[in-house]
Amino acid sequence: MPGRVLVGVKRVIDYAVKIRVKPDNSGVVTDGVKHSMNPFCEIAVEEAVKLKEKKLIKEVVAVSCGPQQSQETIRTALAMGADRGIHVEVSGKDYENLGPLQVSKILAALAKKEEAQLIILGKQAIDDDCNQTGQMTAALLDWPQGTFASEVSLEENQIKVVREIDGGLETIRINTPAVLTADLRLNTPRYATLPNIMKAKKKKIANVKPADLGVDLTSRLEVLRVDEPPQREAGMKVETVEDLVGKLKDAGKV
Repeated sequence: MPGRVLVGVKRVIDYAVKIRVKPDNSGVVTDGVKHSMNPFCEIAVEEAVKLKEKKLIKEVVAVSCGPQQSQETIRTALAMGADRGIHVEVSGKDYENLGPLQVSKILAALAKKEEAQLIILGKQAIDDDCNQTGQMTAALLDWPQGTFASEVSLEENQIKVVREIDGGLETIRINTPAVLTADLRLNTPRYATLPNIMKAKKKKIANVKPADLGVDLTSRLEVLRVDEPPQREAGMKVETVEDLVGKLKDAGKV
């Protein structure tokens, strides 16, 4: 039975906020913008807490990499039922350049330090849509991986995972320790109740720096430019097929 589970929780711009690109096209505007936990990370936290409630695991540790505000995201996970948190402090230019590879190195180092038997992550974040962190973490640890999980069952030293794939579902069994990534249909995350929010304030959050874990945050990628999607032009109605063909010819489409 896995004893300790690490759950990644990422602070992202809230899904309901309209994204604005910076005037210099270097990124998106984040100052003064509402942030919240990545929705797929909420699903990962819920799954870990459910496993603990079933007494299939012993401890849930929420991990977030980022500036001081990331502690708010960890507190949300603690209010949902996580036992304690780890805040890996990354700020300034390092935070701007923080990508899946750097986060994977941090998670792999923490998994070894904490002697975790399971890592559960959201399949992707809604800000960069990379869908890479879980796979990279498994590779760095040389652990089996169950990605796009829509159903998870613990069976002694194995995990049965139902995966969402193109055109259907795939069922696999993997040994522990392992890395799982949560898909949308894995569960419905609970709302944190007021008593649990108050309890979360007393739970411990450890602060560590990447250097403490021996992790180099040097990025191998450079963002050259960020642009908004082109504005969609207004459509028009035509009465006949001939009119449609004529409009397409005028526009040089046929």
